[in-house]
Amino acid sequence: MLDGYEMYDLTQPWSQDTPAWPTYDNPKIWYEKSLDTEKVNGQKIEFMNHTGTHLDGEKHFIAHGRDIESMPLDELVSDAVVADISDKVGEYDVYTSEMIEDVCDVREGDILFIHTGFQKYAWHREEADPHAFFCKHPGPNMEFAEWCREMDLNYLILDCGSADHPMNTVVRDVRPELAAEARDHLGVDDLDEIFPPEGYQLMHTELFPHGIVHVENAQVPEELLNERVQIGTFPWRFRGGESSVCRCVAFKEA
Repeated sequence: MLDGYEMYDLTQPWSQDTPAWPTYDNPKIWYEKSLDTEKVNGQKIEFMNHTGTHLDGEKHFIAHGRDIESMPLDELVSDAVVADISDKVGEYDVYTSEMIEDVCDVREGDILFIHTGFQKYAWHREEADPHAFFCKHPGPNMEFAEWCREMDLNYLILDCGSADHPMNTVVRDVRPELAAEARDHLGVDDLDEIFPPEGYQLMHTELFPHGIVHVENAQVPEELLNERVQIGTFPWRFRGGESSVCRCVAFKEA
């Protein structure tokens, strides 16, 4: 325990039941060695990087971007703020920078944790609902990405399946019935009115070139909502890694 600090785990549990991002393979875990035969347990794991709580690195979307090993510890561990906008947004809603600034003291260079409330639908929760968690959560449009750049945010952390609105991802194409729901909810005939093709997956394409990456599938306890803390994200020291599973921890002065 660090003297004078309380630690909070912001990470989902991880198992063979942890769902990967839609269209990605789910994890497989098996015993290559077991106590009954070799007198030792040895597991083998096969999984996509984007499974459970994970850090999307620059190389995920940029060929010449930094790999995970290239992200220094003093970038991964830094000042942070948790913005609770869960009472402002619901299914398919678009959130804005104003919503964030209304609820917390976000400062230039911060790590920003965006609490949408959709962590309650994560795979390990009592209300688990993968359709809501991955395909119906709120998300931003270009205004928000531009604000992130203006604030020179360190990186973002999300309590849902993607930093992008699901209708600005492949979900719009693979779940057309949900796209129809979203159009009705948002009051548009064509989702391109809100998410034009040139801004596809903008939280990745617009921010990663500026070094503003993000952690997806995280969670945060109620006592940290709208609080300033320190957060550390600890991925593998993954040379060549485009992304990595990670452990996220918040540190708050006791």
